[in-house]
Amino acid sequence: MPDGESSGSELTRRRLLRNAGVAGAGAAAAGLLGAPAMADDSTSAEADRHGQSRPRIGELVWLAGDHHLHTRYSPDGLYRVEDHVKHASAYGLDWVVVNDHGGPQHARFGAALANVDIRAARAAYRDMLVFQGLEWNMPGAEHGTVFVHPGPDEVAVLTEFENAYDGIVRGATASTAANEALAIAGLDFLADAVGRQRVADALVLANHPARRGIDSPHELRGWRDAQPRIAVGMEGAPGHQPAGIKVPSGPGLARGAYALPPSPDSFPGYPIESYRTFGGFDWMTATVGGLWDSMLAEGVPWWITASSDSHFAHADSAVRGPNSNFLGNGFYNEPVYGTPADLSYFDFWPGYYSRTQVGATHFSYAAVMAGIRAGRVWVDQGGLIAGLDVRAGLAGGPGSATLGDTLRVPAGASAELTIAIDVATRPNWAQFVPALARVDIIGGEVT
Repeated sequence: MPDGESSGSELTRRRLLRNAGVAGAGAAAAGLLGAPAMADDSTSAEADRHGQSRPRIGELVWLAGDHHLHTRYSPDGLYRVEDHVKHASAYGLDWVVVNDHGGPQHARFGAALANVDIRAARAAYRDMLVFQGLEWNMPGAEHGTVFVHPGPDEVAVLTEFENAYDGIVRGATASTAANEALAIAGLDFLADAVGRQRVADALVLANHPARRGIDSPHELRGWRDAQPRIAVGMEGAPGHQPAGIKVPSGPGLARGAYALPPSPDSFPGYPIESYRTFGGFDWMTATVGGLWDSMLAEGVPWWITASSDSHFAHADSAVRGPNSNFLGNGFYNEPVYGTPADLSYFDFWPGYYSRTQVGATHFSYAAVMAGIRAGRVWVDQGGLIAGLDVRAGLAGGPGSATLGDTLRVPAGASAELTIAIDVATRPNWAQFVPALARVDIIGGEVT
């Protein structure tokens, strides 16, 4: 570490993330949150699409994915489900969540229509896990990814949830106590659906949480406290990363499309800098001693993810199909070629740049959801590294705890932290091999 950077009060994760682009989920008391017994949905496909063994560290299979992408069933979408799934597969992902925007058209038409395409993609891409979900307009707050384990009632549960608890459908977007209570009721609904076995599992992840400043600290804590098995984390690195590409090569906006000022619904305690990203990471994640660190220090398991939030892929030439009628049909017609390639589009395809790596016990929907819930997660951008294994244990002993676990150390004993990093050896999709320049470990008491 260079001279002058040794003060813990001055070292910020923002500087780290600007230079590194990788972060682990953290460590907290996830041992209390074991996954429920579920039907075995595992597949025998232990080799990836390139015929190589899936990366296996210890007893885990690390499966890369993206929980935030939009199709032509979103009012601001373009692509078919198949377009996203085939690109995600080509760019090395193992799982994706199709989470089109909640709203009247999606609740009436879109969820059921998208399910037909999602089921077709599951059959066509056997090496991909394709979840169905929706981007929830959280009452009184920002957006969130809601997704469920596949099953015969997945559409029915998502549609009931959307009609009863979506902020736009219910006209409940303002930051009021009543709307915040409605969001909690929505989480309770999902927990009840799992408890009554309508769906095998359900998860909620807060999307771009600091973008508009309307996800207040008490709301994030409230979601987690109300349903700790359902609301488990947030986007540490939001999508829309190409928004920061400068003109004329790109749109010349802020990374993550974080460029909005505070509004009357914003939490007044947030500083103006919170409305920007740092190295593409959300302010809540990028700030040492900030909201994410505080929740972890309180013993509250709360994990981070990275996503594409893909709507329109940068430099793609596709445009919406002619004569589309989204308001009447709930979808846009299939995309067609347009010219030239549009440099104002500010998304990447899933897997092209951002990845959420989940430590799963095997290749299945249930195992991915259990891994996210347990906090066995690390994220990166640009293919910076190939693999990451974090172990903590008593000094001289085996590393018994990994990401998301709790290590209990007797008073007076010493602990060891071991981090194994597989450096990148292949070009990423920008056609260069990233070089890992440095690794920072941020530690200390968070008050």
